[in-house]
Amino acid sequence: MLKFILMVTILSVGLFGDTKEAHKAFTNKDYAKAFKLYEMSAKSGDTKAQNALSYLYFNGLGVKKDTTKGLEWLESAASSSDVTAQYDLGMMHLVGGDISQNSEEALKWLSKASEANNPNAQYNLALMYYRGDGTDQNITKAAELLESSALGGNKQAEQNVGLVYMQLIKLDKAAQWLEVSAAKGDEKAYYLLAEIYCSQEKFKKAKSWAKKAKDAGDEQAELLWLKYNLEQY
Repeated sequence: MLKFILMVTILSVGLFGDTKEAHKAFTNKDYAKAFKLYEMSAKSGDTKAQNALSYLYFNGLGVKKDTTKGLEWLESAASSSDVTAQYDLGMMHLVGGDISQNSEEALKWLSKASEANNPNAQYNLALMYYRGDGTDQNITKAAELLESSALGGNKQAEQNVGLVYMQLIKLDKAAQWLEVSAAKGDEKAYYLLAEIYCSQEKFKKAKSWAKKAKDAGDEQAELLWLKYNLEQY
């Protein structure tokens, strides 16, 4: 089974909301003032302020640390369709730490953020489906989510989606994404492309990638070269 890198980016995007004075106070490390300003906006329903207020509570900035209240404000923002809050909440439940780990809640909130096309949520949700964490294992679903995430710019997804499509024996899809990785210097992709093209009897393409893999010191590529006598193509 592949080992994806858990991508943890919690409470980092949209931290300051749209409250300029609160943002300014936070930047100046006047956390008490920032807390008061964010609290006013949060109580009026500003989800960005609710997100920021939750951060202050979780980290004890401008207020006594209170994970319960931090969670309450984060849930409030997430329940109001704030995608950043949904992702943050999903990741907190997935990773644990300040709150108890809860795979079912992680799946719930990451799914919502994923549906809103958050690439990081799609990546971590793909990891859950790949492992069967909080849900039935579904490699096909994992591949689809990884592809969406990769198209959204997530680099980890881009590096893994071709490998998962290989597992599903969707070789054209696998080759498409491995070509992307190979073009960016991923030496592991060189050999995998050679292997795919050999299996499809596209030996000229296979030769090109096998040579790159050999030049990079891949011993498997050497064996593949000899097995299919790629020198002749």
